[in-house]
Amino acid sequence: MSASRLFGTNGVRGIVNVDLTTDLVLELSQSIGTFFKRGRILVGRDGRLSGRMLSEAVLAGLTSIGCEVCDIGLAPTPCIQHLVPYWGFDGAVVVTASHNPPEYNGVKVVARDGVEVPRSDEELIEGIYRRREWSRADWRHMGKVLHRSDGVDAYVRDVQRHFDCDAIKKADLTALVDAGNGVGSLTTSYVLRNLGCAVHTINSNIDGAFPNRLPEPSPESLRSIAGTVRDLDVDFAVALDGDADRAIFLDEGGRVHWGDRTFALIEQFFLSENRGEKIVTPVSSSQVIEDVARQYGGSVIWTRVGSVDVSRKMVETGAKLGGEENGGIFYAPHVPVRDGTIAAGFIASILAKTGEKLSSLLDELPSYYNAKEKVMCPNEKKEQTLREVKGKAHGSRIETVDGVKVWHEDGSWILLRPSGTEPAFRLFAEAKSQERASQLVTKYRRIVEDSAK
Repeated sequence: MSASRLFGTNGVRGIVNVDLTTDLVLELSQSIGTFFKRGRILVGRDGRLSGRMLSEAVLAGLTSIGCEVCDIGLAPTPCIQHLVPYWGFDGAVVVTASHNPPEYNGVKVVARDGVEVPRSDEELIEGIYRRREWSRADWRHMGKVLHRSDGVDAYVRDVQRHFDCDAIKKADLTALVDAGNGVGSLTTSYVLRNLGCAVHTINSNIDGAFPNRLPEPSPESLRSIAGTVRDLDVDFAVALDGDADRAIFLDEGGRVHWGDRTFALIEQFFLSENRGEKIVTPVSSSQVIEDVARQYGGSVIWTRVGSVDVSRKMVETGAKLGGEENGGIFYAPHVPVRDGTIAAGFIASILAKTGEKLSSLLDELPSYYNAKEKVMCPNEKKEQTLREVKGKAHGSRIETVDGVKVWHEDGSWILLRPSGTEPAFRLFAEAKSQERASQLVTKYRRIVEDSAK
């Protein structure tokens, strides 16, 4: 864990028992409890092997401060976030590392509105942690832990209410759900079945070792299920990450589509019924998001990369829809947080209402080509590397909303930014040809690699 920074792009994360120890989580949880002034806190976790151990540390830290704690155990992150305002809690602590590899885990802090606390509150919590200014309760006033098992069912019921069950049932859709051995197996297939889809499932047993594929769904990790999609003759497939807040889709032919393509389709569907609305998305998203917004009189608000930034901007501006290129869909009429199950409901609803194939709908959108890569970089070298990348970047326009985004005369761009969850730089390039996008990644990968040595 970096000495200069505790919270990253999405909570506090690290390799278990190396960066993220029980001692750290215990003291961080005491800091969170102090920040919430001994409030009522919901606690849940994903299915990682270290989840129970770290959850126990969270429960101990919060109750030592005097918080009233409700532990719901295994649940998708968006489910826990939904339950905070639904059940009237002051906040939540989620033990999850989302899409990170199995050796990672993390702690996410959620405010009373169900959205991750703002960056300013993260700084306050970190300040309490650094100064060890915990308001521990005396032995008579320590908090209690209650357990509830009905949270997932409540969440499933509420997700279903946003979609037209009768229309989806009439469409006679068939879906494949790849839960990736994560906690999405508790929700997504059930929602789709209840909406009227026939559902096949794979990797639906929760296993924190993630034996069948890594927690992050990607074209590489999903290549093996493309044949299954075709053999089962499904209308679409959805693959979830470890805590089910992100979803990547495959069409009926087994093609994997990046998140900003399916986000653009959902955006198009949403704006056709809500013309002129605002759409929130990070600077890493495709230009297709702006193309669709322009077509329907909408507007795009660009943010830093990170679901916290998208969610908080939606709250600030009153926007109802947001999305990320990594498969995050945010729908404020439910809760303005990314939610893989909500995304699956949208795709089923779109297919039902249009009567078209998913491949056809996606092919009708403006086309761009992407290339993405991760370059390892020690956390302590990130700032220096970013400075050197800025100095060596050349293009028609350079933006620094988040990292460095370099635009070129031909309309292509590349975004280089330090990861907030791993010791790495992430490179995103987009162009009108795959060759040009790959060329940009190759060029700038060398610059990052040389700077990170």
